[in-house]
Amino acid sequence: MSAFIIEGGYPLKGTITPQGAKNEALQVICATLLTCEPVTIENIPNIRDVNNLIQLLKDIGVKVEPIAPSNLPRLGEASSASVASPSRGRLERALVFQADRLNLSYLESDEFVQKCAALRGSVMMIGPLLARMGKAVITKPGGDKIGRRRLDTHFLGFKALGARFRHIEDRNVYEIGAKHLKGTYMLLDEASVTGTANIIMAAVFAEGTTTIYNAACEPYVQQLCRMLNSMGAQIEGIGSNLLTIHGVSQLHGAHHRILPDMIEVGSFIGMAAMVGDGVRIKDVALAHLGIIPDAFRRLGIKIDVEGDDLVIPRQKHYVVDSFIDGTIMTLADAPWPGLTPDLLSVLIVVATQARGSVLIHQKMFESRLFFVDKLIDMGAQIILCDPHRAVVVGHDRKLTLRAQRMSSPDIRAGIALLIAAMSANGTSRIDNIEQIDRGYENIESRLNALGAHIVREA
Repeated sequence: MSAFIIEGGYPLKGTITPQGAKNEALQVICATLLTCEPVTIENIPNIRDVNNLIQLLKDIGVKVEPIAPSNLPRLGEASSASVASPSRGRLERALVFQADRLNLSYLESDEFVQKCAALRGSVMMIGPLLARMGKAVITKPGGDKIGRRRLDTHFLGFKALGARFRHIEDRNVYEIGAKHLKGTYMLLDEASVTGTANIIMAAVFAEGTTTIYNAACEPYVQQLCRMLNSMGAQIEGIGSNLLTIHGVSQLHGAHHRILPDMIEVGSFIGMAAMVGDGVRIKDVALAHLGIIPDAFRRLGIKIDVEGDDLVIPRQKHYVVDSFIDGTIMTLADAPWPGLTPDLLSVLIVVATQARGSVLIHQKMFESRLFFVDKLIDMGAQIILCDPHRAVVVGHDRKLTLRAQRMSSPDIRAGIALLIAAMSANGTSRIDNIEQIDRGYENIESRLNALGAHIVREA
């Protein structure tokens, strides 16, 4: 198990570029299973979860080949991959996927099922396999231990399209099959991002028209729909919670570029606020960030917009806003275009050094706030009201956090603890950083290029 050794107190200064969006990558990579023709995807993040999914596709027979930036077709001025400068600290990756010879026997093997169990993103292979092959076998996927993540929305959607499924208890797998999928109207029981993506990928080959109401409309889902349309699908209502999908008989190859990761953008805003001495976040795709910048502004963080860059100057002090009636500021997660739950951990850490108090309300996962006990040990003033709510009373930089030895419980708590450690007095240690590696590409090198002192210990 690897660890980060962090010497706190060193300011970050310079320019950093966010990686490609992890959650979008997991969806569009699975969508390559819908065609036997080559699909080129740019800006793929080089992170553990994405790499494990790519290996899983290779295992079932998908050919995956790298493509040099000079050979990429142009999608516009911002579409060609390029070598990152030292200040940005990352090299973009483009891959060509071709699923023309799938190993159907391996798809039903125990080895495949076991690999799926270790990877949350594997659940999004069900829709494409069901649509193209007429069947899929999968177990409950792994991922963050942040609370219950049910799959009901996925299965209810498949069932509405005409699929049948059964749970095989001795293997702990789900078998899903359908000779013919038929379009229908469905009202999703929740606006699940992965559930919506999975149902969309199944519905593109369904006979007739599928209407999905209460669909998730996050940028990841929008990007998936745009990519599928470029492959020959007919999807209307992109960006809304009402999608109409006219089934087609086949899809062809395409070229797609993944958006910058808005969660990493938000993480960098938090770092720049806590320990920055002037940080520019380059090429953030501002139009796709939603209310993320405003959530940090509500904590008093100054954020300047220059073209498609965000510039966060040194924050000597930042003061939490209050509501118009003077009541305490509350930041709560909500489906898009609300605030993503993945950034609440970062917002909690940033609030520890604000002037004022804020209530953080995490509605979706019952275990995601339990990492705050580590921040309390570092000297933060946080009241954990219940599994879903925490009140943070800011120190206004009058009391610096203390260095600690910690362990990362999940991706987002891990990056929050890293931010806390960079701001703390002394040397901290974060164990189980494999969790951070699942979502953040080469993070220590990229932050060290800005002035951080982080060492990876094997």
